[in-house]
Amino acid sequence: MAELTGKTIAILAAQGVEQIELDEPRKAVEAAGATVHLLSVPDGVEDDGRVQGVNGDIHPGDLYDVDHLVGEVSPGDYDGLLLPGGAVNPDTLRQDADALAFVTAFFDAGKPVAAICHAPWTLLEAGVLEGRTLTSYPSIRGDLRRGGATVVDQEVCRDGNLVTSRNPDDVPAFSRAVVELFAEG
Repeated sequence: MAELTGKTIAILAAQGVEQIELDEPRKAVEAAGATVHLLSVPDGVEDDGRVQGVNGDIHPGDLYDVDHLVGEVSPGDYDGLLLPGGAVNPDTLRQDADALAFVTAFFDAGKPVAAICHAPWTLLEAGVLEGRTLTSYPSIRGDLRRGGATVVDQEVCRDGNLVTSRNPDDVPAFSRAVVELFAEG
């Protein structure tokens, strides 16, 4: 397994994050030695500072403590960015200026980014997909193509510093690819 000791990874998520797409990659990154911070946006957290996970986009799952709001931290504090999916989660994130600036800064700096399922919606809104090849949940592929991306239908797609996957079924392969991507940094 790749080694991530000494690296700090940001997970950016909001209400409606698909639980398995947050839990399993997070466990893999932590098992490889990384420190992980869960970031969110003001409209993406409950009053108690937690994010509600979901299963299958509609069934309530676990609650997750948010470490920081994305507007309170710097992209320079992180070695990698993980964007889990769920339909509501990225729809919230793509409407937040601080979240979009955070994502854009990762691409501008050439830092590794991993996104699964509907999460590429946030990348689309950040304007970082032109000329990229990626995969996603089928229902957003047309949006991604209109944003200048080439979309493929495969378990994991890597394009430089970007790793993407389609859905919860891809989580095991996605988690392995995420650890490898972040290890290469």
